[in-house]
Amino acid sequence: MVTKISLALAGLTMLAPAVELADASPAAQSRSEFRRVEGAQRPSTAVKRVSDWILSSRDNHSFPYAIVDKVNASVFLFDQTGKALGAAPVLIGVALGDDASPGIGSKNLAEIGPAEKTTPAGRFLAKFGLAAGRERVLWVDYATSVAIHPIPKTASKKEARRKRILSPSAEDNRITFGCINVPSAFYGKSVRPLFQGRGGYVYVLPDTKALEAVFPRLRVDALSEHETR
Repeated sequence: MVTKISLALAGLTMLAPAVELADASPAAQSRSEFRRVEGAQRPSTAVKRVSDWILSSRDNHSFPYAIVDKVNASVFLFDQTGKALGAAPVLIGVALGDDASPGIGSKNLAEIGPAEKTTPAGRFLAKFGLAAGRERVLWVDYATSVAIHPIPKTASKKEARRKRILSPSAEDNRITFGCINVPSAFYGKSVRPLFQGRGGYVYVLPDTKALEAVFPRLRVDALSEHETR
């Protein structure tokens, strides 16, 4: 979580469109694109389900987007066509939970209790803006002060955030007030150019709720597909 000052947007740098895969279904295209970027961050079943749904339903409305997998502490980036661009480990809120505490966006960091340090799940239209210290961050949910940004230089050494984000396990990646920390190089080379200007969507997957409870259209689209078979 970061302290807000104002929202300031800049121009968009569009990435090259994805090369279409001939005779490929959206789901098959998504899986193929995942293979191109596979590495330490392997997409979970939940990530693949949401990715396939976004691609088939065009839920991103021609915006670039990111899928944050809280359970596995990973983020996956896609351009406006649904092409998978890359993945990285993330740090997320200390507490389990998929809802932000009421009024948390107006609290100082010192006023936030351990149980309130959650990274809320859901679909968010994210845009760049300024935070405390005139740091430019990608606001995921401005109302609750949740943003995507690199590990703060002012972070306590006792938190060992850099060590946590580099560890092979996701179990030690819960350390923030709710914000989503990403590696600095990944932020500068991938996140920033992808979301500049118009912004894009960020889909944060739940860690306590059912996937369909957070993204109801997953169930609706699945039923519609079943009925057409």
